[in-house]
Amino acid sequence: MQMHKLLLLVVACTCASSWSVGATQWQWIDKDGHKVFSDLPPPADIPEKNILKQPGGGQPSAPPASAEGAQSAPVPASAAKPAASAPGNGKDKELEEKKAQAEAAEAAKKKAEEEKVAKAKADNCARARAAKAAFDAGKPITQANAQGERIFLDGPAYAAEAKRVDEIVASDCVR
Repeated sequence: MQMHKLLLLVVACTCASSWSVGATQWQWIDKDGHKVFSDLPPPADIPEKNILKQPGGGQPSAPPASAEGAQSAPVPASAAKPAASAPGNGKDKELEEKKAQAEAAEAAKKKAEEEKVAKAKADNCARARAAKAAFDAGKPITQANAQGERIFLDGPAYAAEAKRVDEIVASDCVR
């Protein structure tokens, strides 16, 4: 029992330390437009509007070091919204690309299925035309019965099979 409590304590400390590490992350967009993650604050030449996240989980606030920074505090807050939406637009673009790829894959799958059906119909048509040619030539037609024995079709069975072959030709051989 004592070992379980110790293990639980170690797991809790590990989780707490990983949460605190994640909370001390800075996030900003550099001069080249790349998103940067760091545990150190961004360089001084990075504008306040490009800072996306600072330790504590909140949006960056204007530093109260100068009077100009205090006066322009509302401007970076409103400028942070377009900066935050820019990565969102990237996600939207990425989502649109994935959607387009999924639609293309679905269209390709549908086309492949249609080609498969068309090939099966063409094969059925070829067999049905060959059977129809045999019926039209008056050749004796055989089929296997339930026991696997070959039997010759007589009058009514011959006519029924000829009708079935004609229906197959009419449905599968349409161009």
